[in-house]
Amino acid sequence: MKVSDILRVKGDSPLFTIDPSESLSHAVNTMATKDMGSLLVMEHGNLVGLLTFREVIMALHRHDGALGDAKVRSAMDDHPLTCTPDHEIDQVRHMMVESHSRYIPIVENGKLKGVISFYDVAKAVLDSHNFENKMLKAYIRDWPNEEAGAQAQPAKG
Repeated sequence: MKVSDILRVKGDSPLFTIDPSESLSHAVNTMATKDMGSLLVMEHGNLVGLLTFREVIMALHRHDGALGDAKVRSAMDDHPLTCTPDHEIDQVRHMMVESHSRYIPIVENGKLKGVISFYDVAKAVLDSHNFENKMLKAYIRDWPNEEAGAQAQPAKG
C-alpha cells in the first residue's frame, strides 16, 4: 500500500494553510475552529513549514503562556518531514515513529499534494490487516476437509 492510496481514500479534503507572517494567535484560532492538528505554512505557493499543536505548545512555553504578537514563522517547523505519493505506507509509518511526527506533507515534483496524519496511516494499516484476515479466514473456511477426502476414497484390497 502506498501514500497515494491514503490520499485517494481521503478524497479532495481541503488543505488548511497559513502564511508565515500571520500571527500565531490567528493560527491557533484557525486550528481550533477547524479542529485541525496542523497547518501547512505556505509562502509564494511553496511549502516552507508545518505548524502543529506541538510547535504552538513550545511557543507558549517560551513566552510564559502568552503568544503576544508572535508570528507563525517563529514557531513553525521549517524543515518538516515530507514524503511522496509513491512512498510505501510501512516506510512512512517507520519515518513517523522515528521522528515523532504526527503529520507529514505529501509533495510530488515540488507541488503539495496533501497531508497525512499518523491516524490516517494507522487506519490504513488496520484496514489492510482486517482485509487480509478476512481473506485468510475465507481461504481457511474453504480449505478441503482432509478427513472427508480420505473417507471418500475407496478402500484398496
